Amino acid sequence: MLRPKQQTNAPMNLSPKLGGTSPTPTKTYPTQHLNPTGLRTLLVAASIASLCASCQSPQTPTATSSGSTPGSTPAATPVAVSSPADPNTVKIVSMLPMTGSALGQAQTMVNGIKQALAETDSKACDGKIKMEYEVLDDATAAAGKWDPSQVTSNANKVAADGSVVAAIGHYNSGAAKLSIPVLNQANVVMVSPANTYPGLTKPGKGEPKEPNVYYPAGTRNFSRVVPADDLQGAVAANWAKSLGVKKVYILDDQELYGKGIADVFEASAKTAGIEVLGREGIDIKASDYKALMNKIKALNPEMIYFGGTTQSNAGQIIKDIRNVGMTQEAVKFMGPDGIKEQALIDAGGKDAEGVYATFGGLPPKELTGEGAKWYAGYKAKYNAEPEAYAAYAYESAKVIIGAINKVCKNDRAAIRDAVLATKDFNGVLGNWSFDANGDTSLTTMSGNVVKGGKWEFVSPLKTE
Repeated sequence: MLRPKQQTNAPMNLSPKLGGTSPTPTKTYPTQHLNPTGLRTLLVAASIASLCASCQSPQTPTATSSGSTPGSTPAATPVAVSSPADPNTVKIVSMLPMTGSALGQAQTMVNGIKQALAETDSKACDGKIKMEYEVLDDATAAAGKWDPSQVTSNANKVAADGSVVAAIGHYNSGAAKLSIPVLNQANVVMVSPANTYPGLTKPGKGEPKEPNVYYPAGTRNFSRVVPADDLQGAVAANWAKSLGVKKVYILDDQELYGKGIADVFEASAKTAGIEVLGREGIDIKASDYKALMNKIKALNPEMIYFGGTTQSNAGQIIKDIRNVGMTQEAVKFMGPDGIKEQALIDAGGKDAEGVYATFGGLPPKELTGEGAKWYAGYKAKYNAEPEAYAAYAYESAKVIIGAINKVCKNDRAAIRDAVLATKDFNGVLGNWSFDANGDTSLTTMSGNVVKGGKWEFVSPLKTE
């Protein structure tokens, strides 16, 4: 599951690291009485429980919890917010997995953000406002992927640094679940290029207490430029049916994103007339899955659908499907956008050939108009092919830059409101708007397959 580390365009921080000792505030304010600007010294509320008792889950996990269970309430840590060192300088941060096999995907997302900032020479408001950018890693070597403790630590640092006005992230929805409430209480807007779990934004599409549980301050601060899984899961089931699949076995990685999209796929498959032979959550740290695959083989499936990511051991799953004799011709393998990266091909080797993946949009080279111009510019700047989410990271940065240009001062709440008010944005993904929940109006999906050791675009997929 390891991929070559292409460090040609390694991430670099364009501003000092967040953290250290914040200036001692001279006054503190309860969160419910925040000044709209909220940028001087204040005390972010001590816990979600005191602010949103009505939307609490029975138990509040600590900062070291897995954060993967849908509907459980993330913990919040009291954070004192420092005054910005320079009122004419604002900072944007990204929170992405820069460690582990997701590095390749995350690096191209960082490249896309840098590309957007370079187009403005990192200045806004006719040069009056300087924009800095810092890369935060939400993964650790020990975890090999995003790490709940690291996510929480980063979120607290971002909230505490009064120069930060916006965050781009996360790649994993489980990570976003932990960050959103912390940033929500500090009026920091987050624009995600990749989080697709519906419960983060959509009432009735996740667990009963979602999405309000993530917004203790009572206002929204999270938006995403990628369509959510309630659309992608349904599209995947319909695509499977069009491929002739009549019987499917479903696996998921038991994380927020993977379980969520598998739930949607399962319901949609049944509606489409596909027989669901069974479903199982896997141990993503298992050394092999041969016993499980032999059990599935005995049921004669025509497809195995996996709700999860490359980092959830997808490569080993694919290898063991083939190791027990389920051939590519007899048993198809399909997953969501979380496996649509070069790292999956590296992990699966020859057995990754023929793997199907849906994606909430179009691959970079299939973009048209402004998207085609961006794609050409990316390849010229970095001399490399962007991964799937690079365009979405670029778009996220452009939305934030646009909001900063409207506000023209270090005002977290105003920039948050300007981002969420984005309408008719003519970007690299097309013309789109955020709805009242912070979701994009775009619904374009695509089907992709591994062919000749590379991901190939198959066709657009229709949403209903």
